[in-house]
Amino acid sequence: MFSSLTDKIDGVLKKLRAAGVLKEQDVVQALKEVRLALLEADVNFRVVKDFIGRVQEKATGGNVLESLTPGQQVVKIVWEELRDLMGQDHSGLSLSSQPPTIVMMVGLQGAGKTTTCGKIARLFTDQGKRVLLIAADPRRPAAAEQLAALGAGLDVPVHRADRLLSTRPEVVHFCSEGVRRGRDHGYDVVILDTGGRLHIDDDLMLELEQIKAEVTPQEVLLVADAMTGQEAVNVAEQFDQRVGMTGVILTKIEGDARGGALLSMRAAIGKPVKYLGVGEKSDALEPFHPDRMASRILGMGDVLSLIEKAQQSFSQEEALALQKKASGNTLTLEDFRDQIKQVNKLGSMEQILGMLPGAGKLKSMMNAGASQDLPEKEMKRVVAIIDSMTPAERSDHAILNGNRKKRVAKGSGTSVQEVNRLIKQFLTARNMLKSLAGGKPGKPGKSGKLKKRGKLIRALQSP
Repeated sequence: MFSSLTDKIDGVLKKLRAAGVLKEQDVVQALKEVRLALLEADVNFRVVKDFIGRVQEKATGGNVLESLTPGQQVVKIVWEELRDLMGQDHSGLSLSSQPPTIVMMVGLQGAGKTTTCGKIARLFTDQGKRVLLIAADPRRPAAAEQLAALGAGLDVPVHRADRLLSTRPEVVHFCSEGVRRGRDHGYDVVILDTGGRLHIDDDLMLELEQIKAEVTPQEVLLVADAMTGQEAVNVAEQFDQRVGMTGVILTKIEGDARGGALLSMRAAIGKPVKYLGVGEKSDALEPFHPDRMASRILGMGDVLSLIEKAQQSFSQEEALALQKKASGNTLTLEDFRDQIKQVNKLGSMEQILGMLPGAGKLKSMMNAGASQDLPEKEMKRVVAIIDSMTPAERSDHAILNGNRKKRVAKGSGTSVQEVNRLIKQFLTARNMLKSLAGGKPGKPGKSGKLKKRGKLIRALQSP
């Protein structure tokens, strides 16, 4: 999402870091470029003006300009102000001391509200909570059916009306009934999927006010589309004035949104962005950490989030089993395929690179080889080839003779040359993993391990 903004700001700050001595004029000129980059990213004008003013005031002080590393000091100031702009710390969901916790979801039509209800439901069920979903959208065709399908996939019950609700009192009463059901049956969390509406529709906004007054939710979350830029901020202001929100969930972050809504939201309305929707699947919801996002915007990566993703995808038992196979040189093509599938759970290659320090350089290297297949496409091809093998062939690649390779190539829609290349990649990766796991030949030292990791990455990515 922030790729363009990151490239521009990184270029500006790189000049400041490289300069041995900084003058106030240098800082002012650099901040002019940063201001332009933020405005191009569709950040609210007032927010940009205040942000640049605070950075300039701190960065042009004598303590900074006369320090031994003025460029690094300016970068630190920019990072701190970006973090503060977005809220400093992660703001989670508030749980009621007297269950159930009531979460009311509001927003415009098409912002992804119903899908986000399913994601929030999964978030709580993964914590061991009993969740009830309420289909409080009586107007959109098949809204209740969509929520019911999401609930069925998560094994979460859905409270839905048995007839069309046409009046405001009926909708309010239905929501109250759903909350009462959640309280009577001992649910920990009740999530209301209210109907999408325009913030200028006075009648429908009044309906939300009455629902909130009736069910008294602990959380009122606005689901906003990050693709709408500053308009998302205007919508949030209107919903907050009428209903009173506790936070925002920004969806469609994985698209080509420029990031203006995310950077402007907290400063404009004073309410935190709590989660980011990064896909359509029920697990594609990430907690928003302002400090980590500030690091990503400045090209410093977000290693903590990457580690958390890896911990969710890889269990300790699986890691130990892989290490044992690697050290014993018993790793098979089936294990190789399973590890590729596990890596895919972390997200796209672009998302993973965005969490690594110096991601800009890595992306540039990938773009330089644009004529080659993208890593995701190459991984899918590898999985297809391995899936076209028999269990015996996946367990022992040595039995793959010419005829077997022709059959595998035909079954996977590839060529014999690509099958041979996969086997070569697998053998290289297995040898590298064996060395890293402490098996023979030789236990490499620290520098040797780093070199072998580099060779392993190149072996896995080579076409």
